[in-house]
Amino acid sequence: MRPPDRAARGAGTEPAAGEPADGVFGAEELRILLVEDDPGDALLVEDTLIDTGLKHDVTWVRSLADAEPHLAAGPGPDCVILDLHLGDVRGLPVLRRVLEWAPGAAVVVLTGLAEAQAGMAAVAAGAQDYLAKGQLEPDGLGRAIRYAVQRRQVQQAVAALQAQRMRAQENARLEHGLLPRPRVGNPRLRAVTRYLPGRAHSLLGGDFYDVVETADGHVHVVVGDVAGHGPASAALGVSLRVAWRSLVLAGMRGGRLVELLEELLVAEHGGAEMFVTLTTVTLPPGERVARVLRAGHHGFFLHAPGEVALVEPPGGLAVGMVPGLGDWREEEVRLPDGTSLVLFTDGLFEGQIDPEGRRLDLTGLVRIAREHCHHPPEDFVGAVLADVEAASADHGGLADDVAVVHVGWDGP
Repeated sequence: MRPPDRAARGAGTEPAAGEPADGVFGAEELRILLVEDDPGDALLVEDTLIDTGLKHDVTWVRSLADAEPHLAAGPGPDCVILDLHLGDVRGLPVLRRVLEWAPGAAVVVLTGLAEAQAGMAAVAAGAQDYLAKGQLEPDGLGRAIRYAVQRRQVQQAVAALQAQRMRAQENARLEHGLLPRPRVGNPRLRAVTRYLPGRAHSLLGGDFYDVVETADGHVHVVVGDVAGHGPASAALGVSLRVAWRSLVLAGMRGGRLVELLEELLVAEHGGAEMFVTLTTVTLPPGERVARVLRAGHHGFFLHAPGEVALVEPPGGLAVGMVPGLGDWREEEVRLPDGTSLVLFTDGLFEGQIDPEGRRLDLTGLVRIAREHCHHPPEDFVGAVLADVEAASADHGGLADDVAVVHVGWDGP
Protein backbone atom coordinates (compact mmCIF):
# COMPACT_ATOMS: atom_id res chain seq x y z
CA MET A 1 0.00 0.00 0.00
CA ARG A 2 1.30 3.46 -0.95
CA PRO A 3 0.67 7.02 0.34
CA PRO A 4 -2.23 8.76 -1.43
CA ASP A 5 -1.54 9.93 -5.00
CA ARG A 6 2.09 8.78 -4.92
CA ALA A 7 3.77 6.25 -7.23
CA ALA A 8 6.58 4.01 -6.03
CA ARG A 9 9.86 5.95 -6.32
CA GLY A 10 13.48 4.81 -6.17
CA ALA A 11 16.84 6.54 -6.04
CA GLY A 12 17.29 10.26 -5.69
CA THR A 13 19.47 12.46 -7.82
CA GLU A 14 22.60 13.46 -5.91
CA PRO A 15 24.22 12.13 -2.74
CA ALA A 16 23.70 14.23 0.38
CA ALA A 17 26.55 16.53 1.30
CA GLY A 18 29.42 14.78 3.05
CA GLU A 19 27.97 11.28 2.47
CA PRO A 20 29.26 8.43 0.28
CA ALA A 21 27.58 7.83 -3.06
CA ASP A 22 25.13 5.03 -3.90
CA GLY A 23 27.87 2.47 -4.34
CA VAL A 24 28.50 2.22 -0.57
CA PHE A 25 26.16 -0.81 -0.54
CA GLY A 26 27.01 -2.03 -4.02
CA ALA A 27 24.90 -1.88 -7.17
CA GLU A 28 21.73 -3.37 -5.70
CA GLU A 29 18.93 -1.28 -4.22
CA LEU A 30 18.36 -1.18 -0.51
CA ARG A 31 15.02 -2.81 0.28
CA ILE A 32 13.30 -0.53 2.81
CA LEU A 33 10.03 -1.29 4.58
CA LEU A 34 8.31 1.74 6.10
CA VAL A 35 5.82 0.82 8.84
CA GLU A 36 3.83 3.98 9.60
CA ASP A 37 0.09 4.39 10.19
CA ASP A 38 -0.01 8.14 9.47
CA PRO A 39 -0.14 8.88 5.68
CA GLY A 40 1.31 12.36 6.18
CA ASP A 41 4.32 11.06 8.13
CA ALA A 42 4.79 8.29 5.55
CA LEU A 43 4.83 10.87 2.76
CA LEU A 44 7.42 12.94 4.67
CA VAL A 45 9.71 9.92 5.11
CA GLU A 46 9.45 8.98 1.43
CA ASP A 47 10.24 12.52 0.29
CA THR A 48 13.23 12.64 2.64
CA LEU A 49 14.44 9.24 1.41
CA ILE A 50 14.50 10.51 -2.17
CA ASP A 51 16.79 13.36 -1.16
CA THR A 52 19.28 11.09 0.69
CA GLY A 53 20.87 9.87 -2.55
CA LEU A 54 20.49 6.26 -1.42
CA LYS A 55 19.61 3.79 -4.13
CA HIS A 56 16.49 2.25 -2.64
CA ASP A 57 13.12 0.66 -3.12
CA VAL A 58 10.61 1.56 -0.40
CA THR A 59 7.38 -0.20 0.51
CA TRP A 60 4.91 1.48 2.87
CA VAL A 61 2.48 -0.41 5.12
CA ARG A 62 0.11 0.97 7.77
CA SER A 63 0.17 -1.78 10.43
CA LEU A 64 2.04 -4.74 11.89
CA ALA A 65 -0.45 -7.09 10.26
CA ASP A 66 0.37 -5.58 6.85
CA ALA A 67 4.10 -5.69 7.64
CA GLU A 68 4.23 -9.37 8.58
CA PRO A 69 4.13 -10.82 5.02
CA HIS A 70 7.00 -8.54 3.98
CA LEU A 71 9.06 -9.40 7.07
CA ALA A 72 8.44 -13.13 7.28
CA ALA A 73 9.01 -13.94 3.60
CA GLY A 74 12.53 -14.08 2.20
CA PRO A 75 14.67 -12.30 1.39
CA GLY A 76 12.94 -9.55 3.42
CA PRO A 77 13.92 -5.89 3.75
CA ASP A 78 17.44 -4.64 4.40
CA CYS A 79 16.09 -1.93 6.69
CA VAL A 80 12.80 -1.34 8.50
CA ILE A 81 11.80 2.23 9.34
CA LEU A 82 9.39 1.70 12.19
CA ASP A 83 6.88 3.94 13.99
CA LEU A 84 6.52 2.69 17.57
CA HIS A 85 2.88 3.82 17.79
CA LEU A 86 0.70 1.70 15.50
CA GLY A 87 -2.97 1.71 16.43
CA ASP A 88 -3.55 -0.75 19.26
CA VAL A 89 0.08 -1.87 19.43
CA ARG A 90 2.46 0.69 20.87
CA GLY A 91 6.01 0.90 22.23
CA LEU A 92 8.59 -1.88 22.47
CA PRO A 93 6.12 -4.72 21.70
CA VAL A 94 6.00 -3.32 18.14
CA LEU A 95 9.78 -3.59 17.85
CA ARG A 96 9.91 -7.05 19.38
CA ARG A 97 7.37 -8.34 16.86
CA VAL A 98 9.37 -6.94 13.95
CA LEU A 99 12.63 -8.44 15.26
CA GLU A 100 10.90 -11.79 15.70
CA TRP A 101 9.68 -11.81 12.11
CA ALA A 102 12.86 -10.41 10.51
CA PRO A 103 15.86 -11.03 12.79
CA GLY A 104 18.29 -10.16 10.00
CA ALA A 105 16.88 -6.70 9.18
CA ALA A 106 18.28 -3.44 10.47
CA VAL A 107 15.66 -1.33 12.28
CA VAL A 108 15.49 2.46 12.55
CA VAL A 109 12.78 3.61 14.96
CA LEU A 110 10.75 6.81 14.49
CA THR A 111 9.84 8.67 17.68
CA GLY A 112 8.22 11.94 18.69
CA LEU A 113 10.33 14.98 19.57
CA ALA A 114 9.92 14.35 23.31
CA GLU A 115 10.56 10.60 23.14
CA ALA A 116 14.35 10.36 23.25
CA GLN A 117 14.07 7.94 26.19
CA ALA A 118 11.81 5.67 24.15
CA GLY A 119 14.29 5.76 21.27
CA MET A 120 17.17 4.75 23.52
CA ALA A 121 15.07 1.97 25.00
CA ALA A 122 14.35 0.73 21.48
CA VAL A 123 18.08 0.64 20.67
CA ALA A 124 18.72 -1.29 23.88
CA ALA A 125 16.00 -3.74 22.82
CA GLY A 126 17.55 -4.45 19.43
CA ALA A 127 16.99 -1.50 17.06
CA GLN A 128 20.08 -0.07 15.38
CA ASP A 129 19.10 3.64 15.64
CA TYR A 130 16.22 6.07 16.27
CA LEU A 131 15.16 9.39 14.74
CA ALA A 132 12.66 12.07 15.82
CA LYS A 133 9.95 12.62 13.19
CA GLY A 134 10.03 16.37 13.66
CA GLN A 135 13.74 16.55 12.82
CA LEU A 136 13.88 14.37 9.69
CA GLU A 137 16.32 15.66 7.08
CA PRO A 138 18.14 13.84 4.24
CA ASP A 139 21.63 13.78 5.77
CA GLY A 140 20.44 12.37 9.08
CA LEU A 141 18.06 9.80 7.59
CA GLY A 142 20.58 8.60 4.99
CA ARG A 143 23.31 8.33 7.61
CA ALA A 144 21.00 6.48 10.03
CA ILE A 145 20.01 3.92 7.38
CA ARG A 146 23.59 3.37 6.19
CA TYR A 147 24.95 2.92 9.67
CA ALA A 148 21.99 0.80 10.78
CA VAL A 149 22.53 -1.66 7.92
CA GLN A 150 26.28 -1.70 8.52
CA ARG A 151 25.86 -2.23 12.27
CA ARG A 152 23.44 -5.10 11.65
CA GLN A 153 25.87 -6.72 9.25
CA VAL A 154 28.67 -6.41 11.81
CA GLN A 155 26.44 -7.80 14.57
CA GLN A 156 25.55 -10.81 12.41
CA ALA A 157 29.20 -11.40 11.50
CA VAL A 158 30.23 -11.24 15.16
CA ALA A 159 27.40 -13.62 16.13
CA ALA A 160 28.41 -16.05 13.40
CA LEU A 161 32.03 -15.92 14.54
CA GLN A 162 31.01 -16.53 18.15
CA ALA A 163 28.84 -19.47 17.10
CA GLN A 164 31.75 -20.88 15.10
CA ARG A 165 34.04 -20.60 18.13
CA MET A 166 31.45 -22.30 20.33
CA ARG A 167 31.08 -25.12 17.80
CA ALA A 168 34.86 -25.54 17.74
CA GLN A 169 34.98 -25.69 21.54
CA GLU A 170 32.11 -28.20 21.59
CA ASN A 171 33.86 -30.28 18.93
CA ALA A 172 37.00 -30.34 21.06
CA ARG A 173 35.04 -31.56 24.09
CA LEU A 174 33.19 -34.20 22.08
CA GLU A 175 36.37 -35.30 20.34
CA HIS A 176 38.01 -35.94 23.70
CA GLY A 177 35.09 -38.20 24.64
CA LEU A 178 34.48 -39.91 21.29
CA LEU A 179 38.03 -40.34 20.08
CA PRO A 180 40.22 -41.62 22.94
CA ARG A 181 43.81 -42.71 22.82
CA PRO A 182 44.07 -46.52 22.78
CA ARG A 183 44.84 -47.78 26.29
CA VAL A 184 47.27 -50.53 25.38
CA GLY A 185 50.66 -51.45 26.83
CA ASN A 186 51.53 -54.56 24.79
CA PRO A 187 54.19 -53.55 22.23
CA ARG A 188 53.10 -56.39 19.92
CA LEU A 189 49.70 -54.78 19.29
CA ARG A 190 49.43 -52.44 16.34
CA ALA A 191 46.38 -50.17 16.26
CA VAL A 192 45.61 -47.44 13.74
CA THR A 193 42.55 -45.24 14.39
CA ARG A 194 40.97 -42.54 12.25
CA TYR A 195 37.90 -40.32 12.41
CA LEU A 196 36.53 -38.05 9.65
CA PRO A 197 33.41 -35.86 10.05
CA GLY A 198 30.82 -35.94 7.29
CA ARG A 199 29.94 -32.93 5.16
CA ALA A 200 27.99 -30.01 6.60
CA HIS A 201 28.14 -31.37 10.18
CA SER A 202 29.32 -28.56 12.39
CA LEU A 203 29.61 -30.99 15.28
CA LEU A 204 31.02 -34.47 15.42
CA GLY A 205 28.37 -37.14 14.99
CA GLY A 206 27.66 -40.22 17.06
CA ASP A 207 30.36 -42.53 15.64
CA PHE A 208 32.78 -43.74 18.31
CA TYR A 209 35.59 -46.22 18.90
CA ASP A 210 37.87 -47.41 21.67
CA VAL A 211 40.79 -49.81 22.19
CA VAL A 212 41.73 -51.00 25.69
CA GLU A 213 43.94 -53.71 27.20
CA THR A 214 42.87 -55.42 30.44
CA ALA A 215 45.10 -56.82 33.18
CA ASP A 216 44.91 -60.34 31.71
CA GLY A 217 46.56 -59.13 28.49
CA HIS A 218 43.40 -59.32 26.38
CA VAL A 219 42.84 -56.40 23.99
CA HIS A 220 39.26 -55.19 23.52
CA VAL A 221 37.99 -53.03 20.65
CA VAL A 222 34.65 -51.36 19.93
CA VAL A 223 33.38 -49.39 16.94
CA GLY A 224 29.87 -47.96 17.14
CA ASP A 225 27.46 -45.67 15.32
CA VAL A 226 24.59 -43.83 17.03
CA ALA A 227 21.59 -43.21 14.79
CA GLY A 228 21.28 -39.57 13.77
CA HIS A 229 23.60 -36.57 13.88
CA GLY A 230 24.25 -33.56 16.04
CA PRO A 231 24.96 -32.90 19.71
CA ALA A 232 22.44 -35.41 21.11
CA SER A 233 23.86 -38.30 19.08
CA ALA A 234 27.42 -37.25 19.86
CA ALA A 235 26.69 -37.00 23.58
CA LEU A 236 25.13 -40.47 23.58
CA GLY A 237 28.16 -41.80 21.69
CA VAL A 238 30.43 -40.37 24.40
CA SER A 239 28.30 -41.94 27.15
CA LEU A 240 28.30 -45.36 25.50
CA ARG A 241 32.01 -45.29 24.74
CA VAL A 242 32.90 -44.36 28.33
CA ALA A 243 30.46 -46.96 29.69
CA TRP A 244 31.91 -49.64 27.40
CA ARG A 245 35.46 -48.96 28.59
CA SER A 246 34.38 -48.92 32.25
CA LEU A 247 32.50 -52.23 31.91
CA VAL A 248 35.40 -53.88 30.09
CA LEU A 249 37.88 -52.79 32.74
CA ALA A 250 35.46 -54.12 35.38
CA GLY A 251 35.57 -57.56 33.74
CA MET A 252 32.30 -57.53 31.80
CA ARG A 253 32.34 -59.41 28.47
CA GLY A 254 30.21 -60.54 25.54
CA GLY A 255 26.45 -60.35 25.37
CA ARG A 256 26.00 -59.23 28.98
CA LEU A 257 28.15 -56.16 28.32
CA VAL A 258 25.93 -55.18 25.37
CA GLU A 259 22.80 -55.74 27.47
CA LEU A 260 24.10 -53.25 30.02
CA LEU A 261 24.85 -50.74 27.26
CA GLU A 262 21.25 -51.12 26.07
CA GLU A 263 19.96 -50.49 29.59
CA LEU A 264 22.05 -47.31 29.67
CA LEU A 265 20.73 -46.19 26.28
CA VAL A 266 17.10 -46.72 27.31
CA ALA A 267 17.66 -44.90 30.61
CA GLU A 268 19.29 -41.95 28.85
CA HIS A 269 16.52 -41.53 26.29
CA GLY A 270 13.43 -42.82 28.06
CA GLY A 271 10.65 -43.36 25.53
CA ALA A 272 12.48 -41.72 22.64
CA GLU A 273 13.39 -44.06 19.79
CA MET A 274 17.16 -44.37 19.55
CA PHE A 275 19.42 -47.22 18.55
CA VAL A 276 23.12 -47.90 18.12
CA THR A 277 24.96 -50.36 15.91
CA LEU A 278 28.30 -51.64 17.11
CA THR A 279 30.93 -54.35 16.78
CA THR A 280 33.12 -55.47 19.66
CA VAL A 281 36.29 -57.56 19.35
CA THR A 282 38.41 -59.35 21.96
CA LEU A 283 41.95 -60.39 21.02
CA PRO A 284 43.40 -62.97 23.44
CA PRO A 285 47.21 -62.74 23.64
CA GLY A 286 49.06 -65.60 21.95
CA GLU A 287 45.99 -66.92 20.12
CA ARG A 288 45.17 -66.79 16.40
CA VAL A 289 41.51 -65.90 16.96
CA ALA A 290 39.33 -62.87 17.50
CA ARG A 291 36.09 -63.06 19.46
CA VAL A 292 33.65 -60.85 17.59
CA LEU A 293 30.18 -59.64 18.55
CA ARG A 294 28.03 -57.74 16.06
CA ALA A 295 24.93 -55.75 17.11
CA GLY A 296 23.21 -54.52 13.96
CA HIS A 297 26.56 -53.45 12.51
CA HIS A 298 27.83 -54.34 9.04
CA GLY A 299 30.84 -56.59 8.44
CA PHE A 300 34.54 -55.80 8.70
CA PHE A 301 37.74 -56.53 6.80
CA LEU A 302 40.49 -59.03 7.44
CA HIS A 303 43.66 -57.46 6.10
CA ALA A 304 46.81 -59.46 5.45
CA PRO A 305 49.72 -58.42 3.22
CA GLY A 306 48.37 -58.67 -0.33
CA GLU A 307 44.85 -59.66 0.71
CA VAL A 308 41.59 -58.09 1.96
CA ALA A 309 38.42 -60.04 2.73
CA LEU A 310 35.01 -58.85 3.92
CA VAL A 311 33.81 -60.92 6.89
CA GLU A 312 30.26 -60.91 8.31
CA PRO A 313 29.89 -63.41 11.17
CA PRO A 314 26.39 -63.94 12.63
CA GLY A 315 25.10 -61.01 14.65
CA GLY A 316 22.15 -59.68 16.63
CA LEU A 317 19.86 -56.67 16.61
CA ALA A 318 21.09 -53.12 16.92
CA VAL A 319 21.33 -51.98 20.54
CA GLY A 320 18.03 -50.34 21.52
CA MET A 321 16.19 -51.44 18.37
CA VAL A 322 13.84 -53.70 20.37
CA PRO A 323 14.88 -53.27 24.01
CA GLY A 324 15.08 -56.54 25.94
CA LEU A 325 14.90 -58.83 22.89
CA GLY A 326 18.50 -58.66 21.74
CA ASP A 327 20.42 -61.95 21.63
CA TRP A 328 24.09 -61.11 21.29
CA ARG A 329 26.79 -63.76 21.14
CA GLU A 330 30.51 -63.73 20.44
CA GLU A 331 31.73 -65.58 17.34
CA GLU A 332 35.31 -66.75 16.84
CA VAL A 333 37.12 -65.56 13.72
CA ARG A 334 40.49 -67.07 12.80
CA LEU A 335 43.42 -64.65 12.48
CA PRO A 336 46.36 -66.20 10.63
CA ASP A 337 49.77 -64.67 11.36
CA GLY A 338 50.05 -61.12 10.04
CA THR A 339 46.25 -60.69 9.70
CA SER A 340 44.50 -57.66 11.18
CA LEU A 341 40.86 -56.65 11.62
CA VAL A 342 39.61 -53.42 10.08
CA LEU A 343 36.42 -52.13 11.75
CA PHE A 344 34.61 -49.09 10.37
CA THR A 345 31.30 -47.22 10.39
CA ASP A 346 28.94 -46.97 7.42
CA GLY A 347 30.03 -43.45 6.46
CA LEU A 348 32.98 -45.13 4.74
CA PHE A 349 30.79 -46.66 2.02
CA GLU A 350 27.58 -44.57 1.89
CA GLY A 351 28.94 -41.54 -0.01
CA GLN A 352 27.36 -40.67 -3.36
CA ILE A 353 29.69 -41.35 -6.31
CA ASP A 354 27.65 -40.39 -9.40
CA PRO A 355 24.92 -37.89 -10.42
CA GLU A 356 22.24 -40.61 -10.35
CA GLY A 357 22.67 -41.01 -6.60
CA ARG A 358 24.52 -44.33 -6.72
CA ARG A 359 26.56 -44.95 -3.57
CA LEU A 360 29.92 -46.61 -3.13
CA ASP A 361 28.44 -49.45 -0.98
CA LEU A 362 30.42 -52.33 0.51
CA THR A 363 31.23 -53.84 -2.90
CA GLY A 364 32.91 -50.64 -4.02
CA LEU A 365 34.71 -50.31 -0.70
CA VAL A 366 36.10 -53.85 -0.99
CA ARG A 367 37.42 -52.99 -4.45
CA ILE A 368 39.19 -49.88 -3.11
CA ALA A 369 40.60 -51.77 -0.12
CA ARG A 370 42.01 -54.53 -2.33
CA GLU A 371 43.81 -51.95 -4.46
CA HIS A 372 45.82 -50.98 -1.34
CA CYS A 373 46.09 -54.34 0.42
CA HIS A 374 49.89 -54.44 0.00
CA HIS A 375 50.32 -51.32 2.19
CA PRO A 376 51.23 -51.52 5.89
CA PRO A 377 48.37 -50.60 8.30
CA GLU A 378 48.95 -46.83 8.57
CA ASP A 379 49.32 -46.38 4.81
CA PHE A 380 46.47 -48.79 4.06
CA VAL A 381 43.97 -46.81 6.18
CA GLY A 382 45.17 -43.48 4.78
CA ALA A 383 44.96 -44.67 1.17
CA VAL A 384 41.47 -46.14 1.56
CA LEU A 385 40.16 -42.96 3.20
CA ALA A 386 41.75 -40.80 0.50
CA ASP A 387 40.16 -42.86 -2.31
CA VAL A 388 36.73 -42.84 -0.64
CA GLU A 389 36.87 -39.06 -0.22
CA ALA A 390 38.00 -38.62 -3.82
CA ALA A 391 35.18 -40.85 -5.12
CA SER A 392 32.53 -38.67 -3.43
CA ALA A 393 34.26 -35.28 -3.80
CA ASP A 394 32.20 -34.20 -6.83
CA HIS A 395 28.93 -35.03 -5.05
CA GLY A 396 29.28 -33.26 -1.71
CA GLY A 397 31.97 -35.38 -0.05
CA LEU A 398 31.43 -37.83 2.79
CA ALA A 399 27.72 -38.05 3.57
CA ASP A 400 28.30 -39.30 7.11
CA ASP A 401 30.98 -39.46 9.78
CA VAL A 402 33.61 -42.19 9.48
CA ALA A 403 35.39 -44.07 12.26
CA VAL A 404 38.05 -46.68 11.41
CA VAL A 405 40.09 -49.01 13.64
CA HIS A 406 42.80 -51.25 12.13
CA VAL A 407 44.05 -53.64 14.83
CA GLY A 408 46.15 -56.80 15.02
CA TRP A 409 49.26 -58.47 16.43
CA ASP A 410 52.81 -58.06 15.20
CA GLY A 411 54.79 -61.28 14.74
CA PRO A 412 53.67 -64.90 15.08
